[in-house]
Amino acid sequence: MDPASVLWEETVEPGASWSHVLKRGTVLRIADIEGGANVGALFYNFECPVERYNMADTLKAQHIARLTEGFVLYSDMGRILCSVVADSVGWHDPIGGCSNAALVTAKYGESRYQEARNQCHRNGRDSFLVELGKWGLGPRDLVPNVNFFSRVSVGEDGGMEFRADNSMAGTWVELRAEMNVLTVLNTCPHPLDPNPKYAPKPVRLAIRRGTPPGPDDSCRLSRPENGRGFTLTERYFL
Repeated sequence: MDPASVLWEETVEPGASWSHVLKRGTVLRIADIEGGANVGALFYNFECPVERYNMADTLKAQHIARLTEGFVLYSDMGRILCSVVADSVGWHDPIGGCSNAALVTAKYGESRYQEARNQCHRNGRDSFLVELGKWGLGPRDLVPNVNFFSRVSVGEDGGMEFRADNSMAGTWVELRAEMNVLTVLNTCPHPLDPNPKYAPKPVRLAIRRGTPPGPDDSCRLSRPENGRGFTLTERYFL
């Protein structure tokens, strides 16, 4: 990424949360600083938050069970919220969900803010709710999330296996906003991560202006359904 094109940069610390409205046409780069990061993510149409990321439509429309460059994130209205325009990882998990307080306590033990301060054990669900509350949203607005940098494989018997070491230090993924997208992130551990130690990792965020998707855009052309999704999205802004 050309440093001169960067509009904003910041680090999301381990176990922290973040939210921002990505303006249409901007690109968010998320970089795994140390390796082994997990970034839970939710996406909403900022102008009308009842329209939000839909995991089922995203997967079935593109015939996929993972996210990487060339794929898009659909809303429940058939429009495209974000496109994955570049990716050095190759596999991001759209099916594993997020942790909750009970799971984190059972897995890692009790660690409250009152005693541990910023080293306390945080969970994905509550972290999402903290950020959603800043925008007037709450528990009824939670939907299945994406987990960037994590890989979950599904066996023939339907069993789900977390693949360690999927993301190395310095790897990254770039998302182009196709709408004005309320983006909610947290860096809590993946719920299927077998590591018995609570060890979330930081990530670095950078936002820049992007290039509008033309007729030869790789995300538009990767699936016939995506062409229709882009048409619906572009018509929304006429």
